[in-house]
Amino acid sequence: MTEPALRLEGLTRRFGGVTAVDNVSVSIPKGEIVGLVGPNGAGKTTLVNLVTGFVPKTAGQVFFEGTDVTRLPPHQIARNGIARTFQIVQPFAEMTVLENVMAGALFAGQRGTMKEAKDKARHYLQFVGLDRFTDHSASELSLADRKRLELAKSLAMEPRLLFLDEVNAGLNSSEIDNALELIRKVSRMGVTIIIIEHVLRIVLSLVKRLIVLHHGAMLSDGPPAEVLNDAAVIKAYLGTKFGKRHEAEFHQQQEKYQQELKSDRGTNE
Repeated sequence: MTEPALRLEGLTRRFGGVTAVDNVSVSIPKGEIVGLVGPNGAGKTTLVNLVTGFVPKTAGQVFFEGTDVTRLPPHQIARNGIARTFQIVQPFAEMTVLENVMAGALFAGQRGTMKEAKDKARHYLQFVGLDRFTDHSASELSLADRKRLELAKSLAMEPRLLFLDEVNAGLNSSEIDNALELIRKVSRMGVTIIIIEHVLRIVLSLVKRLIVLHHGAMLSDGPPAEVLNDAAVIKAYLGTKFGKRHEAEFHQQQEKYQQELKSDRGTNE
């Protein structure tokens, strides 16, 4: 039996009397794109911080591809193959765009030499469309390009599991479309992706599975159409009116994506 990319067992984090993540158990197969959604304060980012080692666990275990990584520090978890972007993008402002990505390659990608790190950095800058900014200071980039830089840094770590924490926040509709296409390209590389969002409509074109957190606990987990019809999700997160609207948007997004796939196949034939 193939080990899942990620398995959480009873993962819990308490801050004093507040339970930020409450006994979360879930299994994510390799190669999936999973949406982790919920209202603000639901515990989404805290869950990512627990898995990636940035916050200690109160209880529970984290298994990555069958290996217990519960007590490993962040750098070791990253070197094992788990990477993440950060909700608030903070590149090394005084370093060049290239140097920022090289830092990721050297830190977690385990590139042994500066030349190898530079080659890897150039590759992923081209992948995300930032190769023309290679020698620019990171502080010169727009918000959308800083998001792309954050993705390139994470990819330079050569992850097999990637958390994307609100990578679309602050972007306009055109920038969001470009970001979603980049995420699809990363998925086609074989990387398992967990995309964290509080705006549900953004992930509907990407995922075949949604996990909903509410007050730190798992509220629902399943195919989007089922989750959007879950009475508990509608009551706690969507509201009846918005639940129906999001379900309609989901079907529209899926149809659009399938049409794009057919068009791509026709072009390649």
